[in-house]
Amino acid sequence: MVTFRALGPFEAITDGETLDLGGQRQQAVLARLLVAGGRAVPVSVLIDELWPGEPPAQALSTIQGYVSRLRRALEPNRAPREEAGVLVSAPPGYALRAGVEDVDSWHFEHLVKSDHEGPAATLERMETALALWRGPALAGFQELAWAQTEATRLDELRLLAVERRADAALRLGRTGPMIPDLEAHASAHPLREEAWRLLALALYRAGRQGDALGALRRAREALRDELGLDLGPTLQRLEQDILVQAEHLDAPDPAAGGPLNGPLSGHGVEPSTPSVPGVAALRVLIADDQALVRTGLKVILDSEPGLDLVGEAENGEQAIALVQAARPDVVLMDIQMPRLDGLAAARRILAAEAPPKVIMMTTFGTDENLYAALRAGVSGFVLKTSAPEQLIAAVRAAVAGDALLDPAVTTHLIAAFAGRRDPAAPEGLSDSDIDLIKLVARGFTNRQIAMTLAVPEQEVADEVTALLRGLGLVDRAQLVVLAYERGLVSPGSPGA
Repeated sequence: MVTFRALGPFEAITDGETLDLGGQRQQAVLARLLVAGGRAVPVSVLIDELWPGEPPAQALSTIQGYVSRLRRALEPNRAPREEAGVLVSAPPGYALRAGVEDVDSWHFEHLVKSDHEGPAATLERMETALALWRGPALAGFQELAWAQTEATRLDELRLLAVERRADAALRLGRTGPMIPDLEAHASAHPLREEAWRLLALALYRAGRQGDALGALRRAREALRDELGLDLGPTLQRLEQDILVQAEHLDAPDPAAGGPLNGPLSGHGVEPSTPSVPGVAALRVLIADDQALVRTGLKVILDSEPGLDLVGEAENGEQAIALVQAARPDVVLMDIQMPRLDGLAAARRILAAEAPPKVIMMTTFGTDENLYAALRAGVSGFVLKTSAPEQLIAAVRAAVAGDALLDPAVTTHLIAAFAGRRDPAAPEGLSDSDIDLIKLVARGFTNRQIAMTLAVPEQEVADEVTALLRGLGLVDRAQLVVLAYERGLVSPGSPGA
């Protein structure tokens, strides 16, 4: 049996011995098939991706030679006319056939994304997953674009696993041993708010309240210096809770640790503001064609007081029908679904009278449809790998008509796709209106705008609502898009 290792230098091993896979370009054929996750890769794609720009005239025969030699290395005892069982022909190309646990990157991703039955199981799985890493993923192929993309994706999953491991350890009361690792993690990745949340919580539970507040100050400085942003809602709430020594921050009883289920819930959700008697809960509808994602979202919503799941849809058509029947406040909508995709469904939902807020979900933050979704009037977007508290913050911010979730990423997308064909402010806007639009476009919340302009927060909210009405816009997101398209804010401007 052959095992493959991509989380570090690329290797294939059998019976404890490392196989000779030939030169780097020959190895790259096998690595590219591994990245495909068992799916077939056409020969034309292999040629284009192994020789970016100008492939040699004999590229096809060269690929065929590489495959032949790799097959001999992987299955040396295979009879001459016997079909290959590992590197197989899959017209119009080739594919890698291996078990999930036989490829370290596949096994790692499975461990990180699979359901967990509680903090103890999560901690064990994350420890196992992180132990598979031996260095930068796909080391040796970094000059190839496909390898760079996959290495970046795997490293993002690794950071997620580090945070899930820490969250599970804190839930089990294992605070002290995690502090050095969390300190290093937050320092190395200062824009990851979840890293700072975990570090501050660990320090507080270790009896170091001052250091916990210091960690949050460092987080604020990093976000302001790099992005021109303040702490997100989760960290702001944590800072306030630490200052008043909120009881729910105390270390939990490990025996009572709650489950960490689903692909989105590895970070855990700290207890938040409980439901207020007499105040209606926010009604949320989930639309995603993946049952595992829907399950993870349901777990998150069930764990948060004041949020009620009113339905779930598997495609865009079901989502539209359920919105009409259930009248939710917020729809969490996958941007790509069968029958009717999320973008088309969102447009139809938002075109109806008194529509709910729509938050688009995506696996990768580079989907060009995200720009079209923001332009259509959705209330922002969220990555499916986001921490639970970020998803909850997105729901509450959308209903409040406040800041877009993850304004830095949203700004990046708008900067990438906005044409800014008409660099002029809409007619009829005063200088104060334009200043307000610029602050909204930079990701400022109503509270931050109120502090900046030294006016009451409600006055800001009223002015934003009046701007949307006057410009004929559905949502705050469209105001951000308008600011970029009309050149009121440029990608290189401070805080943008």
